[in-house]
Order: sequence, then structure tokens, then C-alpha cells
Amino acid sequence: MQPPPRPRLAALDSFRGLTVAGMIIVNTPGSGEHVWWPLDHAEWHGFTPTDLVFPAFLCAMGVALGLSFPRAITTALWRRVAWRVFALIAIGWAWQMLARPSIAMFRVFGVLPRLGLCFGLAASFAILTAHRAPDGKARLNPAAILIAIIVLLLGYWAAMALGGDFTPEGNFAGQVDRAIVGADHMWRLGRDAAGNVVYDPEGLFSTLPATANVLFGLLAALAWQRAQVGSTFWRATLWIALAGVALVLLGLALDPFFPINKRIWTSSFVLLSAGLSALLFVGCIVATRSAPVRRALLPFDMLGMNAILAYVVSLLIGLAGMRLGFQAAAFSAIDGVLHAPYLSSFLYALAVLLITLALLIPLHRRGVHLRL
Repeated sequence: MQPPPRPRLAALDSFRGLTVAGMIIVNTPGSGEHVWWPLDHAEWHGFTPTDLVFPAFLCAMGVALGLSFPRAITTALWRRVAWRVFALIAIGWAWQMLARPSIAMFRVFGVLPRLGLCFGLAASFAILTAHRAPDGKARLNPAAILIAIIVLLLGYWAAMALGGDFTPEGNFAGQVDRAIVGADHMWRLGRDAAGNVVYDPEGLFSTLPATANVLFGLLAALAWQRAQVGSTFWRATLWIALAGVALVLLGLALDPFFPINKRIWTSSFVLLSAGLSALLFVGCIVATRSAPVRRALLPFDMLGMNAILAYVVSLLIGLAGMRLGFQAAAFSAIDGVLHAPYLSSFLYALAVLLITLALLIPLHRRGVHLRL
């Protein structure tokens, strides 16, 4: 007999949906030359709201993984983990071939492969270090998770400091990626001042600290699971918020020594983004306790319940817009009326988001949610 499905955490769906909405808005501007600074990544060192989107999604992934415990550790579980890793990497590679059909310039890394690798590493660690209880179920080991986070962040910091510098061409993560796959198979915009491809923001080596964002999500899930009715709920929520503030302050304090940088996913960036993700998650927890707000967040819930599908659909719309020319035509038409290119560019991205959401509504009404 199959166990009953676990109840969904509304705040998690909203949290994940917000990050997906952010991804879509950031990835599909009407004009890449007209993007408001909060909707663009920091050029190198520094931080913008856009830099929070991807690590927040990783944190949401960790929360979802954490809430699946306690659970039995079976061969079927390991198969599901392996399948999810394979599926995310395969979808990412299929997208790369569709966007740029060239083996010679095929990008090995990317957002979806990083999601797959981070999930695989975090899930495997969580399973291997979990406490086995007499009832046959395994429970997460918070001490082991915290130690892993510390080792990952300090180890990455040491490797980056000792193996190179913090420039685009000199950073150790870029050196590792170039040695493993070569510059032709890295992000084509990851260039130095001379125009050479030298780094990949989703490269292999920087996937290690990115995994720490997922592990922080596991810890948030553990704190949430202790929340019951009444004061305990608010106490757990407060602890998540306080931990978020502490991580933000720690990340800012480390910035002079290991600069905050999303491009190479520095340890200070992990701390800052994990802290802000925790605060965003707490905001969703509090907001979803209000029925009117809960209804207002329904579009984000739909995005959150079909996160990967929504992301892929938006990529396909963006690619079609560029290849068929309707992106440029729509941007010109909007700007011809508004005479405000930055606003027009944003409104086009908003239109892509709304179209993506409209395509998901029939699936949501039928209870169809993509499960990798």
C-alpha cells in the first residue's frame, strides 16, 4: 500500500514560483540593450536583485528535498534521484542544441545542468548522512549538513585564493573549467577584457559552493518541520528569519576578503544569497497565512508547481521571438507608443511571463504538474 502523499507547503510553491517568475523576466527582455539595473546581473563583483533569482531557486529545491524527510531509504529513492539528475542535464543539453546547434561550440554547463548536479550532490549527501530511526525512516542530520556547508565554503575560498585571483581570466574556477571542457564549450559571454572566453557562471567547479545553497534549504526545511500550531510556528519562523539576517551580515562582512560575485559563485555570495532567500521564504510563509494574499499569490503557485516546465516554455518563447522576429517587432511597437525603451523592454518580458502562465493554467486545473 502506497503511503499518502505529503501535504504541499503553500509558502514553498509561492517561493519557488516567485523565483521562476524572476527567471522569466530576467531572461526575456524586449531589448538586451535596455534593461533596468535591478533586472540585470552585476557585471563582476557586486550584487543586484537579479543575482538572487537562481540561488533562491536552489534554496527552494533544498526546502522541497528537506520536507520529503523523514522517509525510507530504498533503491527506488536512489533511482528517483538519479533520474532527476539525468533529466535536468538532458533537458539542459537539448536546449543548448536547439538554441545553438553546433557540437564544436556546444555549451556543457548551464542553468539546468547545474540544477541537476546540485540536486544530485545535496540529495546524495542528505541520504548518506541521515539518521536511521527504529521505524525504518531516515531523518536529516543537521550537524552533518552544517559541517558540509562550512567545508564547501571554506574549501572553495581557499582554492580560489590560492589557485588564482578574483578576475575573470585569473580565477581558479575558470581555470578548472577551461582545463576540463575547453573555452569553446563554455558560456560565450564569459569573456575577459581581450575578448577571450575565460569563465562560465554555471561552471563545474563553482557548482560546489552552489550546492551549499541547496543545503541551506535543507536546514530551513528542518526548522520549518518543527513549526506546529501557535507560538511554536512563530518561533520557528522567527529563527529562519534571524538566521537569514545573520547570513546576510556575514556575507557582507566577508565581501572585502572574498568579494560577492555571482559569476564565480563566491562563498560570500552564497551566504548573502542564502540569507536573502531565507527572508524571502519567511515572507512567503507569513503571506500565505492570509486568505486574500493566498489567493493573490495563486499565479506564483502555478509557476511553482510546474517550475521546470514554466522555465523551459519561457525559453522556447524567447527563442522563437528572436528567430521569428516578433520580439524585435513587439518591442518596437510598444516603444513606438510609450517612447520609453526600458519600460517597453520590461513590458515585453512581462508579456512572455503572462503567456507562459496562460499556457500552464489548463494543466494546473487538471492537476497536471511535471514531476522529474
